[in-house]
Amino acid sequence: MVGLAIVLLGAASAACGQAHPPLPLATVADAALTGRATRWDYASLEPVRHHLFLAHLGDGVVTVFDTLHRRVVADIPGVSRVHGVLAIPELDRIYASATGTDEVVAIDAASLKIVARMPTGDYPDGMAYAPKAHKLYVSNEQGGSDTVIDVRSNRRIATIALGGEVGNTQYDPVSGHVFANVQTRGVLAEIDPATDKVVARIVLPGARGNHGLYIDAPARLAFIGCEDNATLLVLDLRSRRVTAFFDVGEEPDVLAFDPGPGWLYVASESGEVAVFEVKGRRLQPLGRGMLGPNAHVVAVDPATHRAYFPLKAWQGKPVLRITAPRVPHA
Repeated sequence: MVGLAIVLLGAASAACGQAHPPLPLATVADAALTGRATRWDYASLEPVRHHLFLAHLGDGVVTVFDTLHRRVVADIPGVSRVHGVLAIPELDRIYASATGTDEVVAIDAASLKIVARMPTGDYPDGMAYAPKAHKLYVSNEQGGSDTVIDVRSNRRIATIALGGEVGNTQYDPVSGHVFANVQTRGVLAEIDPATDKVVARIVLPGARGNHGLYIDAPARLAFIGCEDNATLLVLDLRSRRVTAFFDVGEEPDVLAFDPGPGWLYVASESGEVAVFEVKGRRLQPLGRGMLGPNAHVVAVDPATHRAYFPLKAWQGKPVLRITAPRVPHA
């Protein structure tokens, strides 16, 4: 393990005279990851066992990292070109999307064994769980659809055509609806799990390649990362209007939220990370800077406020960069 000393991030950005403040983060550890220095994708925390599930896309495995002891405890093989990964604690199950075989696999959280495989559309990516409907929604990026899985039977029960390439899909617990980015149309599609029909298409002015998505349900806001113009949009879910635009790193990908301090993380393919604070129904930039090479994935633990960034190669080897806020939160 390297990086034992706390290193303040974002200093390089400040030195270059950029207008935005440096990242309000400190690196507390770089933990070794297994496998080759190949691409990583989504990450998802399972708080009961303190497991962080990481999609090691280039190696075709789901890596299980123990956040308490800061070490890898397992690599789950047989998930070809794994992209999305989603832990669902109430089911004691993890789902992972395998783009190499166009399927979703279900993994038992206790045994860490694959227990089911379900076909999807072309290039499954992000996933969202609608608990009241007992359904998993899978973004088929190149297939232009969402696959619907019944988690009680682990069977595909519907395919919802969305009319363009699909970015991330998220569940909104207030409306009970699922939202999916149609990234080649600049639209956010709203799906009713009761019927598995698109009930609205929200036009996103200024969106180019709207891929990343996070819904802050209590604030009634949706945050949308646009890959093609390095922009974060703020969508008011009440008025269905875009209310703000922010510059972020090139090709923003994964968004994560820490509800305690109200911090939104936007991780980008360029390695830049931007951090914002949700204040009421407004977004305030806190800082932006280089986090590490290809730091396009982030997961945040709301109990510890630590953020986890898998890096493809740091000094030639894959590592998990663990950060903490520079300003402690009560």
